[in-house]
Amino acid sequence: MLNAGGAPVRGPIATANVAQFMALTRKLIERDPDAPGIGVFHGPSGFGKTYASIFAQNKTKALRVEVRDYWTKKTLLKNILAEAGQVAKGTISDMAEEVIRILGDDPSRPLIVDEADNLVERGLIETVRSIQSTSTAPVILIGEELLPSKIQPFERVHNRVLDWVPAQPSDLDDARSFATQLCPDAEIADDLLSEIVRRSEGRARRIVVNLVRAAEVARRRGVSNLTLASWGDTEFFESRAPSARKFGRGA
Repeated sequence: MLNAGGAPVRGPIATANVAQFMALTRKLIERDPDAPGIGVFHGPSGFGKTYASIFAQNKTKALRVEVRDYWTKKTLLKNILAEAGQVAKGTISDMAEEVIRILGDDPSRPLIVDEADNLVERGLIETVRSIQSTSTAPVILIGEELLPSKIQPFERVHNRVLDWVPAQPSDLDDARSFATQLCPDAEIADDLLSEIVRRSEGRARRIVVNLVRAAEVARRRGVSNLTLASWGDTEFFESRAPSARKFGRGA
């Protein structure tokens, strides 16, 4: 579950993007042996892509890594091996062969690569393509909205993509699901949930922050039902930078 401010989390939530990610994962696992084995899940920051991938990881026992902007080929391979419970040994070639062997031993076990934009920027995208091609395991790349256009110049990678799936903004149904877990002691009315979705621009992460705030408001006011009217002048979290403060001369 997307956590914000230490809010309690009681279990996974099957949001629309979770359903889309799981559908992509199953499509890759169940594909024809001659079909491409890479899937791309892309969308703006805060849409819940990482959460969807963690949900899928738990369901499929996938290997999952988040690529950092300072990673090298060696770092990438070491982290994949660590996810598989293996200690990296030998040369880069040795590690790549071990990754291929592990994935090839169970071709229904996906490799999920989050922050895949960094694969392109760090010159690692061909390494992942080679791993997928040799092992035949499903590989899912997760990245920002422009990830498909970043991959396009790499023809051998682009040709191996089975499907491109855009993450969707969270809707009222998603907000209701989040509210059930984040606000267990108060009912959040649909008019307030709709406004939260609008103010959050459909970004799951911002919706979560606003719902944590809603739970605090309900608890502080001792109410079991919170509407847009009773929300009053409480500020919505919209991820805007605060304006500069003004101080008097004597401050």
